[in-house]
Amino acid sequence: MSDRADGKFNVLIIDDSAFQVKQISKMLEAQNFNVVGNASDGVEGLKLFQQLGDEIDLVTLDITMPGMDGISCLKEIMKINPKANVVMMSALGKEDLVKESLLIGAKGFIVKPLDVDKVKQVLQSIVKR
Repeated sequence: MSDRADGKFNVLIIDDSAFQVKQISKMLEAQNFNVVGNASDGVEGLKLFQQLGDEIDLVTLDITMPGMDGISCLKEIMKINPKANVVMMSALGKEDLVKESLLIGAKGFIVKPLDVDKVKQVLQSIVKR
């Protein structure tokens, strides 16, 4: 997937929580990922996804956000690139939304609060496909 000189995978983080963005960024950068952008809602995330295009190897996408939520954003991302690697993130109790996102095309799901090992496991399995 990544043929970049540094071998790192580029990630776009879409999450309305500044704390979560910081936490996810820290986890990813420790695991050979390069955070190339972050957005606080689906509209901003979609714009960044369109701008960065082929530079993005992976998107982490929060399900619950103001404005355009994660499910709506995922649908739009899949229209742009049906092969996009998107991992949904949300708190417990959102099982119906998890199923919907996987049917739309998400490659995985991570439950918050984030567990470093679980994040690593899910993301590594996706980028190795």
